[in-house]
Amino acid sequence: MIKKLFHFKQKHPFLFIMLIGLILRFIAAIFSKGFGMHDDHFLVIEAAGSWVDGYDVQQWLPGSEGNTGPEGHSFFYVGFLYLFMGFLKVFSITDPQLVMFFVRLIHALLSLLVISFGYRMASLLAEKQTAYKVALLLAVFWFMPYLSVRNLVEMVSIPFLMYGSLIILRQELIRKADEPGYHKTSFLVAGFFLGMAFSVRYQTLFYTGGLGLALLVMRNWKGMLTTATGFLISVVIFQGIIDFFIWRVPFAEFIAYVQYNLSHAYDYHTMPWYHYLTVFFGLLIPPVSLMLIFGFFRDWKRHFLLFFPVFLFLLLHSIFPNKQERFILPVVPLIIVLGLSGWDYFAANSNFWKSHKQLHRGLWAFFWIINTTLLLLFTPMYGKKARVESMTYLQNYPETTYFLVEDVNSGVLRFPPLFYSGNWPSYDYLLKQHEYFKMAASEEWNKVENQPQFVLFYQDTNLETRIDSIKKYLPAITYETTVYPGNMDRLIHWLNPINANEKIFIYRNTARIPTSFENP
Repeated sequence: MIKKLFHFKQKHPFLFIMLIGLILRFIAAIFSKGFGMHDDHFLVIEAAGSWVDGYDVQQWLPGSEGNTGPEGHSFFYVGFLYLFMGFLKVFSITDPQLVMFFVRLIHALLSLLVISFGYRMASLLAEKQTAYKVALLLAVFWFMPYLSVRNLVEMVSIPFLMYGSLIILRQELIRKADEPGYHKTSFLVAGFFLGMAFSVRYQTLFYTGGLGLALLVMRNWKGMLTTATGFLISVVIFQGIIDFFIWRVPFAEFIAYVQYNLSHAYDYHTMPWYHYLTVFFGLLIPPVSLMLIFGFFRDWKRHFLLFFPVFLFLLLHSIFPNKQERFILPVVPLIIVLGLSGWDYFAANSNFWKSHKQLHRGLWAFFWIINTTLLLLFTPMYGKKARVESMTYLQNYPETTYFLVEDVNSGVLRFPPLFYSGNWPSYDYLLKQHEYFKMAASEEWNKVENQPQFVLFYQDTNLETRIDSIKKYLPAITYETTVYPGNMDRLIHWLNPINANEKIFIYRNTARIPTSFENP
């Protein structure tokens, strides 16, 4: 078996790398349940899932109670998930965990295109061996399988962004070499896919704009105009028409998005201008991260067509006050392509590295040890397990319409992912700044029919005291079960306590639900 694999690797190195990438992503699709952060669940799955079930839990649609108009959410990607979940429902696939397996599987397969496109780009820019290295990194970099199955718009936009870039890169190289195969219509197709990337993630406009400017600098204004035409056609279809159908105003969501970000630029994570450089330094694992950053900048002239849009994308994100690590994910594969192409070219022509090949191999060996360790930890990671499983537990009580989240040790709500409850109950929450008696009075808990059917206590700090306090207003609550966080959630919390993933204690209100599902 091992000999056959080795023979296959020697004969078909790229397919072998793709197979590794597929296996890792399939493992992530099976085991990497839950979600990584707020945006890859609550801004995508909660909306799409509720629409399929006839609700609008995020109040995004006109006519929904509480909706005040467009909020800046592109309906293209979330609309695709709505259609996909609706398709699964036709075949009676409605269990939230099973639905999410198929959602992760679709994203895993889509992410394989990133490996393929990265390999093809590197093949045009560097030696074949470098292209294989690029493909391998995109397949097995520690964060790629895990993030590839997440519902992050930054990750989902990457295949569209890279395909459009690949087409333009290939056509531009053909044009410069004056070889056969140059087709102006290819730029139209490239623009269309770049427009799809924009419809998934608006900020990719910075990259696409940089690509157009690079074409102008390289005196291919016809290619730039054709790309822009394809881009506009795509954006009109997937943004203008969809928004007009929903709001009777074309591009309503994009306009709202721009307005919101301009007026709330300082409301989130305001970081120094060099923040993303430090992100790259850690994310890509030093010292290899330094090699890639060095290679990216060193060969900027040779790779100008792709270098400039990536650089402009990073520059504008570095200038903007609100900086979150996920914002720069769309260009990470391109930095790997350009960085490794530039580094390998430099190392092959450097007298120092020619005479220190053992050191070079040692640095890469260190990288592979760290990367493999992280890969094994993160690929099967069940993110936010306690919150997800607490909602899954409520499926045992389909009559649940109202519950309470009690997290008075925190000033920030850890949103419960209602999608996993299966029936979209409403909920209230008690945080550090709230008081029990005010909640009881405002919700009229003195009437049994107004009381929550369950109370979910987040964290175990002063738990007995908190239970006694709430029993003054909900005297019939009784312990039901405890939901524990996953091992990686615990490790991440230990490394950085801001990632609160503590145990959740579920109490049932026997005044509302007298008997346990286990003992009816």
